Amino acid sequence: MAAGINPLITVNDLVAIPEDGNRYELIEGQIFCSGILDLSHQRVAGNILYFIWEFLRENPIGKVIMGPGLIFSEISSVIPDLVFFAREREKQITSDDYLVAAPELVIEVLSPGREHISRDRVAKRQLYAKHGVNEYWIVDSENRAVEIYRLTSEKLELATMLRDQDEITSPLLPGFTCPLANIFKQ
Repeated sequence: MAAGINPLITVNDLVAIPEDGNRYELIEGQIFCSGILDLSHQRVAGNILYFIWEFLRENPIGKVIMGPGLIFSEISSVIPDLVFFAREREKQITSDDYLVAAPELVIEVLSPGREHISRDRVAKRQLYAKHGVNEYWIVDSENRAVEIYRLTSEKLELATMLRDQDEITSPLLPGFTCPLANIFKQ
């Protein structure tokens, strides 16, 4: 007896799911579910948003958005915690209420649980690389660390690991610096 083939889920299928308070993401036709984000997760994401937003207010080179729908293809749609894209790419990257092309920078704050951590570290990193995200930050609140990955030959490779006393910088945000301790403030 031949093994059954699971049909791929599409973005249209995802949109048809009744609202139930969960966040659903689609990676290469596989559906993933995340529950409601806890306060610690939201606080860290909000802190990062604040510091980048303040930088962009003084240096209007682009936009930072929290929790956008990012549709890469008919079978891949995710909701990153934060994204940054350059001002000159806004019309190319946005369509209606969604992003439809890779932003320059994607930031994910790890949620507790092996499945969530694996999704951010492996599946999403591969997806972001495949679609041309230039830089990917994985923020680990539990260990007070940030991993910064940069795109090289179609792969997001670890460029640096920052700890509590380090400062975040990025070539995508020239002149931006933020002490890591500030993003983990309660």
